[in-house]
Amino acid sequence: MEKTQNFFLIHNYNTIPTELIELCNDYILYDCSDNQEVKRKLHQMNRNIKDVENTGHNITSYFSYFAEYYDSLPEVLCLLKGNIIGRHCSMEFFQQVYQNKSFTFLYEEKQYWDKYSKYNENKEQNTLGNTFLAMENMYVEKNDSWYVQSPNHPKKYFNDVDDLMRFIYQKPMIPQYFAFAPGACYIVRREQIQMHSKAFYLNLNKLMNYGLDPGFPSEAHQIERLLPILFTSHSKVNDWMNDEAAFEKKLPECSAYIQYKYENRPRRFKKIRKALGLIQ
Repeated sequence: MEKTQNFFLIHNYNTIPTELIELCNDYILYDCSDNQEVKRKLHQMNRNIKDVENTGHNITSYFSYFAEYYDSLPEVLCLLKGNIIGRHCSMEFFQQVYQNKSFTFLYEEKQYWDKYSKYNENKEQNTLGNTFLAMENMYVEKNDSWYVQSPNHPKKYFNDVDDLMRFIYQKPMIPQYFAFAPGACYIVRREQIQMHSKAFYLNLNKLMNYGLDPGFPSEAHQIERLLPILFTSHSKVNDWMNDEAAFEKKLPECSAYIQYKYENRPRRFKKIRKALGLIQ
């Protein structure tokens, strides 16, 4: 296969993603492996590796790269996981799209096509549920923040993605459904990333890297669903999103609010909600 000029930004965990690297001319591997044999082999291969802390997911690696290389970003980036092939899409699909120069969802799981298409294999019409495919590579999910209830993914700052959107944007449109790529793998252009500041990405990382107890934070699941919006929306963000000091001052308010949101005491916490931008 022809090597692409698209830059591969790969988050890696206990994988040697040779098949990905062979498809590009330039890349960086953010490696958080805890398998020492894998790490040894990667470094022996003289790969372009940056050893990073394991936050349990890949988005923090993307955002760290955006901030560090903000003024010298490649024109087109493929945001990838080392295990994307076979986990989130087939090699056949990836080879069809890896040269794309426009925003692309890197997701394809054909085993779900019969379940999510308009008609099943018996030519009977499927009932529209909480999840479906809008296109072969675009997963759509009802915005009900079901994942925040998981005991494996604690939440510290936001009980649901709606409040996170209100915290990020001044006047967001809260969608009934989110369209995204499970696994958070995309092709994006430099100008899409630079719609936001360095501080914006560093601040969002603070919501997702506060620990693995027992798994990665629920806020990472929330931001995973927001990525297409972050890369395409021109909506105005709140001032604290572009100011690290101001953002950090807001975090204790978020932590306080999350403890009380579902208690029936809305008046008592109206000031906190207003300070967070959750009400106007």
